[in-house]
Amino acid sequence: MTGGKGGGGMSHFTSEDEALLQSMVRQLLQSVKEKITGAPSVECAEEILLHLEETDENFHNYEFVKYLRQYIKNTVGPVIEKETEECTSAQNQGEISGYDTLVQHLTKKTRESKEYGEMMHTLKNVMMVVVESLINKFEEDRMHSKDLDSKMKKECQSGYFTDNCSDSDSSFNQSYAFMSQEQLQLLAERLDPVQPKEVRQEALQMLCCAPPSAILSSESWPNLCKHLTISLSDPDATFSEKILRFYAKTFSSSPFNMTREVYTSLARHLEFHFLSGEHSLRISAGLDVSNTDVNHLLKKVRLLNEYQKEAPSSWIRHPEKYMEEVVESTFSLLSMKLKPNDPASPDFLSPVYFLALLDIKAVWFKKWTHAYYSRRVVLRLLEKKYKSLINAAVQQCLDYFEFCKAAINKSSKVSGFSQQHCSDEQNFSYTGPELQYIYFVHSLCLLGRLLIYKQGQNLFPVQLKNKKGSVSTTDILVLFTQLIYYSPSYPKTALTAHTDNYSPEGLVMEILQVFCDQTGCVAECLYTDAVIDALLHPVQSLLSGTEVYINCLETTLFDVADILARIAASEDGLSLLLYGENEKNGKDSPTAAHVIVQFTKKLLHDDISLLSGSDFLPLVKGAFIFICRQIYRTCEGLQMLIPYGLHESIAEAWRKTSLLSERVPTPVTGVDSTSSISPESKNILLWEETLLDALLNFSATPKGLFLLHSTGALNDCVNFMFSSLSKKLQTNEYEEFDNRVIVTQMATTPMGAVALKSSGFIKALVTELWALLECGKDDLRMTQPKSAPVDPIDQSCQKSFLSLINLLTYPAVFELLSKQNIPNKPMYSFREVPTDVVDIIDRLVILNSEAKIHSLFSYEQSHIFGLRLLNVLCCELNTLLLLETQYKVSQVLLTAQEENVTEPLEGPGVFIIDGLSVERNHILVRINLIGGPQERILPLRALDKGSDPYPWPMFSSFPLPKCYLAEIPRKAEFRQDKDLDKLLTLLKSPEKPMDWTEHCRKQFCKVMKARSDSISGPILGELIEKFVSHLSESRTDCYFSTGNYKAIDTDVKKESLSSVQQLGVEMTVRYGKYLNLLKEDAENGLCFVLVNCEKFLKQQQRTVVSSLCCLQDHCAGYDWFASSIFLIMSGDREKTLMFLQQFSCLLVSAFLWLPRLHLSQIHLPVTTVEYGIHPVYFCSAHHIEMLLKAELPLVCSAFHMSGFTPSQICLQWITQCFWNYMDWSEICHYIAICILLGPDYQIYMCISVFKHLQQDILKHTEAQDLQVFLKEEALHGFQVSDYLDYMESLEVIYRPMLLKDMRTIRGQNT
Repeated sequence: MTGGKGGGGMSHFTSEDEALLQSMVRQLLQSVKEKITGAPSVECAEEILLHLEETDENFHNYEFVKYLRQYIKNTVGPVIEKETEECTSAQNQGEISGYDTLVQHLTKKTRESKEYGEMMHTLKNVMMVVVESLINKFEEDRMHSKDLDSKMKKECQSGYFTDNCSDSDSSFNQSYAFMSQEQLQLLAERLDPVQPKEVRQEALQMLCCAPPSAILSSESWPNLCKHLTISLSDPDATFSEKILRFYAKTFSSSPFNMTREVYTSLARHLEFHFLSGEHSLRISAGLDVSNTDVNHLLKKVRLLNEYQKEAPSSWIRHPEKYMEEVVESTFSLLSMKLKPNDPASPDFLSPVYFLALLDIKAVWFKKWTHAYYSRRVVLRLLEKKYKSLINAAVQQCLDYFEFCKAAINKSSKVSGFSQQHCSDEQNFSYTGPELQYIYFVHSLCLLGRLLIYKQGQNLFPVQLKNKKGSVSTTDILVLFTQLIYYSPSYPKTALTAHTDNYSPEGLVMEILQVFCDQTGCVAECLYTDAVIDALLHPVQSLLSGTEVYINCLETTLFDVADILARIAASEDGLSLLLYGENEKNGKDSPTAAHVIVQFTKKLLHDDISLLSGSDFLPLVKGAFIFICRQIYRTCEGLQMLIPYGLHESIAEAWRKTSLLSERVPTPVTGVDSTSSISPESKNILLWEETLLDALLNFSATPKGLFLLHSTGALNDCVNFMFSSLSKKLQTNEYEEFDNRVIVTQMATTPMGAVALKSSGFIKALVTELWALLECGKDDLRMTQPKSAPVDPIDQSCQKSFLSLINLLTYPAVFELLSKQNIPNKPMYSFREVPTDVVDIIDRLVILNSEAKIHSLFSYEQSHIFGLRLLNVLCCELNTLLLLETQYKVSQVLLTAQEENVTEPLEGPGVFIIDGLSVERNHILVRINLIGGPQERILPLRALDKGSDPYPWPMFSSFPLPKCYLAEIPRKAEFRQDKDLDKLLTLLKSPEKPMDWTEHCRKQFCKVMKARSDSISGPILGELIEKFVSHLSESRTDCYFSTGNYKAIDTDVKKESLSSVQQLGVEMTVRYGKYLNLLKEDAENGLCFVLVNCEKFLKQQQRTVVSSLCCLQDHCAGYDWFASSIFLIMSGDREKTLMFLQQFSCLLVSAFLWLPRLHLSQIHLPVTTVEYGIHPVYFCSAHHIEMLLKAELPLVCSAFHMSGFTPSQICLQWITQCFWNYMDWSEICHYIAICILLGPDYQIYMCISVFKHLQQDILKHTEAQDLQVFLKEEALHGFQVSDYLDYMESLEVIYRPMLLKDMRTIRGQNT
């Protein structure tokens, strides 16, 4: 056709051509009927046709389009070809350049041509004729009214009269698709119920074929809508179904502002239908959905429900009053009831039952309340006018609960409310009880959704007619909870697989889980004693041995455990479980945590007879262990659970299981492991892993880790953790915060560090670091060169760097490096990968040979990494002494500096300033100077801009340049002070009454707050000396017994001390002289003190057979506290030794003077000594973490997010008496407050430091270098006196608990 008629052009236009074109246009419009039917206006229809090529994949297959394309080609094709030839020759001559320019030129020339103008003129004239013919034909057809019905049917079927429109003008506006107002008015009149049935049917047929948007926007719509609503009640079902079809079409294609009227009219119709009592449906009679009338009614409700679910997606774009109309008409329908005096009223099958049948989970209500815009209106209407809807839902839930209780008490299965069909055949009828159950599920879901919003909770309490008192939100949640274990269990049949989705227990679990995920005031209604008691009811019953009327006991317990675990995961929820609703109110009944742990212990010991032999028992055990785990992972939770010895019960269960798991055959390579291991064996292995995981999580807190040591499962737990982390790394998953915290806690204890090494964890960490440092990211650096200066540590290595810092605490360093020589090989191969910490020291830190340097691919970056690591390690003074004595770190660095100079022709060379020399200079100053923030000056590790980029002097031999020593400010002239005089008088008074110590403490606090600088030097020495002397004479104040010891008189030489102690003495004396506290011969005096202390303490020590390095030496680390007292006493060795002997009998000595209890089996249990864990860790540090969570929750969270622990840094601070972190005056005040005010002040002191550092901690957590900051940086601006009031406020709250726990270290409960 395109080659025939199309080729001849349109200039010779015949009647045959006209008929052909009419047919083509008709076919095109018929094909796009669906696209333009729903257009709200003529303009929209025109837009659809104009963009048809973009939206219709069949566009180029339409005959009309083919015809036009061929016609255009024949008419203007020659013009285009001619212009193309001309342009090509012009392009060759350089006049026209570029493809786009050529196309634009051709287009312009073609449009300006005579042929194009004639074509457009002819085309328009021809199409006007064709369109006019189509319109005339349509008008002729309309005039034959007697044949209207038959023609309508025929044309609708053949698609002749589709929703056509013109793409050039509005000439089609009078077509069938877009009816005139007169036509619509005529339609409305013909649909009047008084008209004959045939007339109405004919009009309805026309209505169904017209676009709904044109009808809804017409002036006749109000009358039309009224007639349609009345006609919905027509006895002829086909008639009303056509109206429903029109409504459905309207809902799907018209905007909300129009469809709301259709919806409200349908809702009014249904309301009238139910009120009229036409069908008089009764609940007791059931419902047969195969019945024609019922089926038709359900269709109407379904249409209503479909709209309810779709409307929220669009109503926000329209005025609120429109939405309010829809909501109100819905609530009016759902809340309608028969008159109270009507005898059928209680048994009335109201519209809400039909809605529940179609939308059992109340999805419509969920969508309506999802957005605040609509939720506000919905809840306001419920409160003001339709509270009966809520009341009815609550009543339905209560009725169902009463039925369940009655059924349980009769020990019978479902007989009333029912949700099952017993027949294997498809059933189309519902019994009365089944209808009640469906409405109950709908009510349950509706209430569950309502209560998760604060405004929804404000609708409660509600008052019910048949119930005394009101029903509150707590009552509803208790009811929901009780449904978990009181609702019947249903047998599963082939055709009731859906039953589980609608079981009360499953639905309630969904609701409560959503509640647990909420925060703030919404969750508060869940956190009540009443709800927790309801959850624990089955547990309490099993514990007390009372008769249990519960269906599916294992499932119930599993569900209860799930909700309790979710509650325990939140701060407020955990507090509720631990202390009850009103915290620490001292009520007689045990709190939930006590009940849970008691029940868990019984489960582990298989003491629950009702559950014995159950296949699901391990699942129930695991679920309750998980709740306990949520509790004992926190310091406060662990404190409460310690008396129950849960760790021992879990360990015992693990030991039994591990014996069974040993019999499970090892999977063979190449054989399908899943088939080679039986299901029973898999369950044993899974249960063993569950128990190991539970034990491992004890190590999240210091005291929990101490308890884990006592179970003997430490190594197995660490192996399990490493295995789990390895699997996660293989799937490219990040380590969880919790695991990083556990590793950090482990590394703070000697046995933990050894276990990490033996498990392969340290080897994996070092290997991964080496791969990143030496082998990784080279291609990235080549394509994306970094800006100068290069980051000291590449971002890819930062995580490994922090992991090493977390790992290498002094207890770990001592176990991993003590007496370990570095290899110092003559040659290193490139393939030789480090596997241990000593290898890292050898290959990255102590680069004292050409072989080591040449073995590194990235020498500078790798060495800087090693130096940065060394810098952090040396902040811990005991680690510094170990590294210095074993590896001569200072000398290695000095030699490297000496070699890093220029080689001029004459004179000495100049230090070359580069990244490595700057790092070395910083470390040399740090490790050779002791001093607080205002006592030493550390050179920066960055270059300045300008002519002098590095103003700090470098050196390659000692002594250090004096510029790194800050000038000590001159002491202010001693001024008379009444409070100080009073304190001195108290100290010197020969008679000391009973309350003398209390008077001293009060007076000391006064002086500290007013003039803290006066508590220093001889005054401080005399203060602590007199105070300790007095306490040591009081039996009540003496905690430790001390034997008689007489100091040796002979002079003690420094050489008699270990190399670590010798170096410690040198550093202490150097610091003392800088502070002007010591004289020239002070070294011998300090050696005398240390030797005598060692001999004195040795009397209380016992030899321990252990592989731990720390237990093989009589002193693990230097005695920083004794050195501090030596400085306070201005180098008086006799006075210092006498003080320490008297001090050793006080409780505070255990926490201030760490060597005091080293290997002390007289004062500590044998097991505690064998673990190598000091009470400062499992007591002080544990309580620091507990108070930090309560007092400074942001800081606590920051630590957790960093994978670091407060206990680790606090142990470091306390071990070295805050040396290098505080100035000497503040160190003196720290020692003084702990001695005078009590050992618990050590804990308050650390909390005060964290309070002081809070903003810095948050900032460095964000920068991901918190542990580096805390270890390297001194405590700038911190003064003990500034925080004394804060410490006193902490004492008021926490002292009873802390002192009680501190006093138990002699017989720590394990």
